[in-house]
This record gives sequence, C-alpha cells and structure tokens, in this order.
Amino acid sequence: MSIKSLPKYSVLVVDDRADVRISARFVLEDNQYQVTEAESPAMAKELIKQHQIDLVLLDMNYSRDTTSGEEGLELLAWLNKAELGIPAIAMTAWSNVELAVKAMQLGAGDFLEKPWKNQRLLQVVAQQIKVSALKKQNQKLQQRLDNSEVEKGDYQWLSPCMDELMQQVNSVASANVGILLTGDNGTGKSQLASYIHAQSQVSSGPFIAVNMGAISESLFESEMFGHTKGAFTDAKSSRIGRFELAKNGTLFLDEIANIPLSQQAKLLRVLETGEYEVLGSSQTQFTSIRLISATNSNFKQLIEKELFREDLFYRINTIEFRVPSLKERTLDIVPLAEYFMAMYCKKYSKSSINLSSEAICALQDYHWPGNIRELSHLMERAVLLCRDDVLSVSALNIKPSQLATASSADLPMMTLEKAEKQLITQALDQVSQHVPKAAKLLGLTKSSLYRRLEKYADLQK
Repeated sequence: MSIKSLPKYSVLVVDDRADVRISARFVLEDNQYQVTEAESPAMAKELIKQHQIDLVLLDMNYSRDTTSGEEGLELLAWLNKAELGIPAIAMTAWSNVELAVKAMQLGAGDFLEKPWKNQRLLQVVAQQIKVSALKKQNQKLQQRLDNSEVEKGDYQWLSPCMDELMQQVNSVASANVGILLTGDNGTGKSQLASYIHAQSQVSSGPFIAVNMGAISESLFESEMFGHTKGAFTDAKSSRIGRFELAKNGTLFLDEIANIPLSQQAKLLRVLETGEYEVLGSSQTQFTSIRLISATNSNFKQLIEKELFREDLFYRINTIEFRVPSLKERTLDIVPLAEYFMAMYCKKYSKSSINLSSEAICALQDYHWPGNIRELSHLMERAVLLCRDDVLSVSALNIKPSQLATASSADLPMMTLEKAEKQLITQALDQVSQHVPKAAKLLGLTKSSLYRRLEKYADLQK
C-alpha cells in the first residue's frame, strides 16, 4: 500500500485480523491520522523500510502462535535493534502481565488490551508520538551543541566599509534568499552569518554551522543527510544529518568551495528540491532551510578548472557580500580588541583590564594577516598573561619585526603570490616548520595551509 502525503502522523497497524485493522483505521482516520495496514510482522518490516512511519500499533499474537506473543516480540526486538526511533504500542486479546513486561523491555511504549476503548487508544497513540518527538528533539539539541562552531556575541563595527556592508546585509536579512559571504580567512564571516540568521524570518529556528573543509568525501552524506544504524561498518548508531538539524532554520556552510566535486550534485539536488535520503534508507526526506555559505576561494578559477559546478555556484550565490579584512577597517581594531578583552576577562574571571597607549599604537600598526580571528586569539593570550590592570605592548607579544613589516612605507612592492609565499615562509620558520602552528599564526585552517603548500611546491622542505 502506498503512503500519500500525511495529514498528521502515520500509524502502522499490524494485525492478522482484517476487522481489527479496519476498526483501528476508522478511529484513527477520524482523528486525522494516516493509517497503513500490515497483516504480519514480516509485511510490517517491509513497509517500515520503504515509508515514513511515526508509530506502530502492534498485535502480539499471530497464526504461528496465538498466545505466547513471540512473533510480536520479535518485531519489537527488530525495531529496537534498528534504532529507527519509531515508538510502538503492543496489544493483545490475551491479558498477560508477563507478556506486557517483555514487550516494554523490548521498547514498547505502552500496552493495550483488546477490545480497546477508543478514547484510551487515542490517548496512548498521542502520548507515544509526543514522547517520540521529544526524544528526537533532545537528540537534535545535543548534536547542535556538539557541532556548535560559531562564537556568539555582538557584531561590532565603526569603519565606513563595515557600515556600508551592514546596511546592505540588513536590507536582505529577512528575505529567504541564499547568501554567499566571501573574504579572507578570519574576517568574521561566521559571526556575520549568525547575525543574518538572528535578523531573518527563521530566527526562532536553529542555526547550524558546518565547516565543509573538515568533512571528508567519504563522510559527506553521513554528515549532511544522516545515517541509519548499520548503514556502513562504523555506523553503530543512527545519526541525524545537518539538513534535518537545520530544518526551519539556517544552515551555514563555511568553506563551501571545499566540497568534493563528486558530492556537489547531491548538495545541488537538496537545495533545489528539498529532497534527500538518509544514508542506509530508501525513504525520501524533505527539509526547508535558509542557506548561507562562505568561502575565501576564487569561484571563477574553480569553475574554469572544473573543480566546482557552475549550476551549484549560481544556486548558492543569489546575493554575495564581501567581508572586508581587518586592515581595511582600522577604526574597528581597538574597539574589537577591547570587546575581546572584556569577553575573556569575564570568561577567565579576571578583573577589568585597559589598553595602554603603546598597546593601542601597536594594535593599529600591525598588519593582521589572520584578521579578526588572529585578534581574538592574541587578546585571549594577552588577558591570560596580563598581571596588571593595564595591558602593555609586551603582553601583546607582537614582535618588532612584525610591526615593521606592517608599515606600508617599508613594505616593498611585490605580487600577491610572492607576498603570500613570503608570509608562509616566515610563519613556518618561526615555528620550526610545524604546519598546524604556522596555520594558526597566519589565521588559516590547517587544511587551507596544506593546500597552499601544495600550490607552492617550492616552499616545502
């Protein structure tokens, strides 16, 4: 039997007697439930594999054994092992306390004795569906906490270039359109995405951030669409995907240019239709999300090299905003430093700290290759090391050579490629060729620096 669009919730009634199934159907459909019938546990398994089922109303006794309940217990055990999250209500015409206990131990949420009272049936069904929804919501909340990658806080700006950007952002934040944020690493694209979500029509929904550069090709489907228990060798339990976590909210895909070409068609499909399948399941799921993406890559070059699909680029790029680097917004350097300083003082239970005039000059003169991310890390370290109520230049740990390099008058003209190679070389030399430490110093992710090292093969020693 095919399942059509669900008016409310879908209940699978499993019983070998047609009159019992019909009686349940009448009561449930009168109360806006979608009802599917199965005359045996084997048939029920096939329907559960093929369709979305919200609750199973399960008779415990069948023709093979009319009193022991073994066939019903077997199906409960299968549901429990599969970890599908489908609640079950056991029912039997044979009043048997021992059977009821066994059924509950195998995952049945409640037990009904036939013939049932309609009010009791509806009450139990509604209660079990509610409990199931709460369990699923709890799992989603836990995964959101586990996957949280964005620092919360007020987004601050004073510079004219940021003022212009925020005016543009505010004019479209409430519209449900895809937004692409571009700009250098560490410029605050993640925080801006969180700000846009807070101003949007789905602000009451979840904000799910995903670093696409950290997801390997083999785990892409599992991370984005979820997987069932046993879908692959290491799938010891079911997992909710990011698209379901972000349903009716915002999905933020950071470093979106890093999505493997082989997976881009799958992402395009769900963005165009809202349809996807959980890995290990044939059921088509539906999602509705507001998409925000971010990158520091050049899409034109990626498309020309056939590393990124042009149709996917146009799908994510309804509106594009470039986030300026920190050295373009010099008026924001000191206010942001003070903001981070106050935040870390509170985090580490330290008394208020002020910037010395020398420290202010040093912050303004520095070239900030790592942008806001580097400023945040620098201020966190300075707060931890500061022993006075005034932060000195020495606590900032900005070396004189770095300040000298920052002066535009002393910086020789060179190509951007040569400048990037020079900065990478300096960073690697400073940390004894330790790539992760060099990446942190440059305000890059480890994978981003490795890509640059592959690009500039002559830098590798």
